[in-house]
Formats: sequence, C-alpha cells, structure tokens
Amino acid sequence: MKKVFLLIGLAAVASACNRPDTTTSTTETTNPPTAEPTQAFGAAFSEAPVVPAARLQEMAAGKDSVQATVEGEIIASCQAKGCWMDVKLAENSIMKVTFRDYGFFMPVEDLKGRKVVFTGIAKREVISVDDQRHYAKDAGKSETEIASITSPKEELRFVADGVILK
Repeated sequence: MKKVFLLIGLAAVASACNRPDTTTSTTETTNPPTAEPTQAFGAAFSEAPVVPAARLQEMAAGKDSVQATVEGEIIASCQAKGCWMDVKLAENSIMKVTFRDYGFFMPVEDLKGRKVVFTGIAKREVISVDDQRHYAKDAGKSETEIASITSPKEELRFVADGVILK
C-alpha cells in the first residue's frame, strides 16, 4: 500500500513539473532591433565642439581651409576599399571625405543614412574628370553614369584624421 501511495505521489510531482507555468506568458517575444554600434577609426578626438555639416560651407567661405569637427549623414561610401565617404551638406550638396594618408578605412558596406562625426581639414579643390570617374566606379555607378562625367568641378573636400561612425 505504501508503494502505491509513493507511486501516486511521484506521478503527481512529475505531472506538476511538466505543466506550463501559468504565472508567465508562453508567447515568445523578440527583442527590438538595436542601433548599429558606434565605431571609431583613425586618430581619437573629442566630439565637442562639433559643427553640423550643413554649416561647413558657410564656415569655409572665403578661406583656403578650415580645421573642424563635423557631424553629418553619409550619402554614399566607397564599396571597393572603404577609402572615402560622401557626406550631405546644405541644399542637397555633398562633400567627399577622404582619410589622411590612407591611414585608415571605413567598413566596406552600405553606410548610407548613417550618422558620422569626423575631424580634420576642409578645403576647396578642383576634381579632375579621371578622379570623378574613379570615385563613381568605386560607388558602383553604371558605365553610362561614369561616361557622362566630362568636366572638372570645384567642390569642398575634407581630409579626416579621425572618424566616429554612429
């Protein structure tokens, strides 16, 4: 008789262990997507004071060059080596950002839309047809788009010593 009660007791305990917990939800939840991690490249620098990219043209007006720490949005980046990025300026214009002495590179992935802070020197330069075509090829432009580049152009360029990708 003791064995029967023992077996019934063990069966009750085993049954209780296999029963779902009614105090917690059994519905699976997924974590919300997390933001891309912040990454730093090149020389370390302080993010303060920072100039919005939209104001950089105004700061550089009438000067040969200007030293600045700039915050902006990446419009395009080199898909071949990560050796440049285009950053949005005011009025839908862009600025090519390269990296001092090819000392570092950005990730070779689509960085479009990512926020970025970089420090270095901005200056006006005339960009040759060959250089424009080279950058267009790196960006993955079509042969037709590359062939349509036929004249040099002047633009604001930036040589970065350090970059923080957000």
